[in-house]
This record gives sequence, structure tokens and C-alpha cells, in this order.
Amino acid sequence: MSARLAPRVDDPASRGFFELAAEGTLGVLTCTDCGARVHLPRPRCVGCGGNNLEWSAVAGRGRAKSWTVVEHQVHPLFPVPYTVVLIDVAGEQNVRMIGHLPGRVDVDETTEFVVEFEDLGPDREGNARVLPKWTIAKERVGDNRRSDLVQVARTKASSRHVSTAT
Repeated sequence: MSARLAPRVDDPASRGFFELAAEGTLGVLTCTDCGARVHLPRPRCVGCGGNNLEWSAVAGRGRAKSWTVVEHQVHPLFPVPYTVVLIDVAGEQNVRMIGHLPGRVDVDETTEFVVEFEDLGPDREGNARVLPKWTIAKERVGDNRRSDLVQVARTKASSRHVSTAT
């Protein structure tokens, strides 16, 4: 197996994100005071300044907002070329996530993405390490590779909450 950077899943600020990912759900913080979605994780709501935040599910799909192809290698664990995509999460106002796609990927503003989850195996403490990965939504002819990816083909009708308490 090749070397790979892995997320720290026990960090109190982002633990809920990775707990939901381990269940096959994409999550963001939601303010229980004003309902604003907060991503990237932070201790206070960006809408009202409140600190009553809970993790909740969002759609595992979205559309490209911006993208670039990286051609210059800056670290051995990030071979080039690769495409970085800023994705507007479907059904959410001002919630965007970053996607990393190996190679030069043909992307435009109509490109739709779905999230899949890659199981990286447990960390040293036994915590599940599951990483959301964005992939192009349309099926590609002859591409049956799913290996260690678990495809999420459902959108949860109701939000699932995970406590941010430490």
C-alpha cells in the first residue's frame, strides 16, 4: 500500500463530520438558534454568532462552482496532475466543499458530483477513518471500479444529529 495522508478523526472540532462519514452520510454543522449551516467547522455560527451547533446531514451531491488543474507537484503524496473542484452542495445556500480528483478531469459549471466514502481503516485508537470523496455523478461506460468505496445512493430525508460535546 502506498503512503497516504489520513485525517485526524478524533479532533473535537471535526469529530462529528467523520462520525457521520463513517455512517455513509455527509454532514455539516447546523445552528440550532437560527438554522444556518456552518462549514468549515468552527465554534460559533456564522449567521447569528451563537454557539449552539449540531452536526446534521446534507445531500451527498452538488455541482461544480470553480475548478483548477494542478500541474506543479508540491508534495510527494500529491502526484500531479490532479483537479481541485469547489462544489456547491445541493439544496444548501452557501455550503461549499472541496473535491480532489486524480488527473486532468473535464469539468464545467454543469458538472454534477456525488459523494462516495472511502474507508481508510481504523486509526491507532480504533476510531473509524472514513473520508468523503467527490466523484462525477454520471456513470461512465465500462467503469465498474468501486474497490473500497461505498457509494451513497440515498439522501436522508431528515437530518441526523451528532453531538459536538466533548
